[in-house]
Amino acid sequence: MNRACTALRKLAALTAAALLGVAAAPSAAQAKPDPKAPKGFVALHDVDPTVIQEMRYYTEHDFVGEPVDGYKKPMCLLTRPAAQALHRAQIGLLKKGYSLKVYDCYRPQRAVDHFVRWAKDLDDQKMKTEFYPRVDKTRLFTDGYIAEKSGHSRGSTLDLTIVRLPAQPTRPYVPGEKLTPCYGPKAERFPDNSLDMGTGFDCFDTLSHTDDPRVQGVQRTNRDLLRNALGAQGFVNLPEEWWHFTYKPELYPDTYFDFPVSKRSLTGR
Repeated sequence: MNRACTALRKLAALTAAALLGVAAAPSAAQAKPDPKAPKGFVALHDVDPTVIQEMRYYTEHDFVGEPVDGYKKPMCLLTRPAAQALHRAQIGLLKKGYSLKVYDCYRPQRAVDHFVRWAKDLDDQKMKTEFYPRVDKTRLFTDGYIAEKSGHSRGSTLDLTIVRLPAQPTRPYVPGEKLTPCYGPKAERFPDNSLDMGTGFDCFDTLSHTDDPRVQGVQRTNRDLLRNALGAQGFVNLPEEWWHFTYKPELYPDTYFDFPVSKRSLTGR
């Protein structure tokens, strides 16, 4: 009888200890707080509220066909030097009757990871007709359209275009609507109030190369206008993408951040 009581007491003690351990352990449902941006980051709107913002990865109108991980708000975050340089470029363009429009700025690593997962899912091709009609999805990594790291995650790189003022609104994308190739004539591409740059934004095609010789006339003039305006303020263009620029020198040249795109990322630092 005593042995039985002793055994029961030991079992009760072990059970209590186990329950205590479970209670003390962090719940799997409790997410870790998101990291914050370092002090070198700002919201572009706070530096220059006149730059138009059409943050594509917050929407379903992008090459993955859904909002991308990490974009909690449709806002442009940049390092302060990059935002200030963009402000200077905007001043010059406003005097000529134009405005800059940004499609993407700082991009968290979790968003890049989302792109990688999408690129490896060869069955998901719902946005192919618009964004990569002439590229087989199996070649997205080989051809350099998708990579596991992006300069955007360092905070001094952005994707943008030029809009003639007064800016006409761009109609919202309707998920499931008929898509048209991003390299087609401007009147046939998805409507965008951008100047005609020869292709739409994020067009996975060699026609997007900034100096592609097939781009002539007004389209060439518009690309040169964008590159010259930004180049004068320290931005360097990526030759494969007319819309992609990096401010030099970068404030964080070796760091790939993962804080989400939101105002909260800039507070409480």
